[in-house]
Amino acid sequence: MKPFHFQKFTVNQSAKVFRVGTDGVLLGAWSTVEKAENILEIGTGTGLIALMIAQRNPKAFITAIDLNEEAVTLASENFRNSPYRDRLKAILQDFKQIKTEEKFDLIVSNPPYFEENSSEKDILARQQTELSFVDLIRNASKSLSRKGILSVIIPFNSGNDFERICREHNLFPTKKITIFGIKTATPKRLILEFGLNAGKVIETEFVIEKSPRKYSDSYLELTKDFHVFRK
Repeated sequence: MKPFHFQKFTVNQSAKVFRVGTDGVLLGAWSTVEKAENILEIGTGTGLIALMIAQRNPKAFITAIDLNEEAVTLASENFRNSPYRDRLKAILQDFKQIKTEEKFDLIVSNPPYFEENSSEKDILARQQTELSFVDLIRNASKSLSRKGILSVIIPFNSGNDFERICREHNLFPTKKITIFGIKTATPKRLILEFGLNAGKVIETEFVIEKSPRKYSDSYLELTKDFHVFRK
């Protein structure tokens, strides 16, 4: 597969690793990273989100885990070839089995969200066969620092279930972004953030395309430091 070129780094891709997509770009650009110094990405794939966060926060050290050995190899390569190589590491690790006393200021994930089906394509990255929402939320709640944040992007229709499970594990919402693929369509995704302390929830809406294949002004502004747009 062809590499995906961003302004300050390149993401090499593989047919056996979930490729660069809009969900990852949105999460990498939207996650609250400003005060986070110790960051964990769950299910890094190519390493895209970790690379975007490293660009946004020059003080952040990011551990990116994946249970796909080929993804870890690919992400490690992309990290080594980036300007942020000293602040990034990829590790072969199943988050369900993680055993560490380390606490993270930000845990970020574009988690698997389709229930198990007969398709073999992207089976680890896009089905809840290896990491369920419950597993993700339970372990994240134990691994966050006192002011830490869990930041995810999920399908819009999964939002109520995800928020319910977070409440059950004493995680409180802090940010909710409803994402529309196009302005006239039904909502497509949610970016949700949770912390250990209850407080004000920031809610907003975001449109990716103003018309078919034409990015909205909001999307262009959000990704202006990353994408290489042709004029």
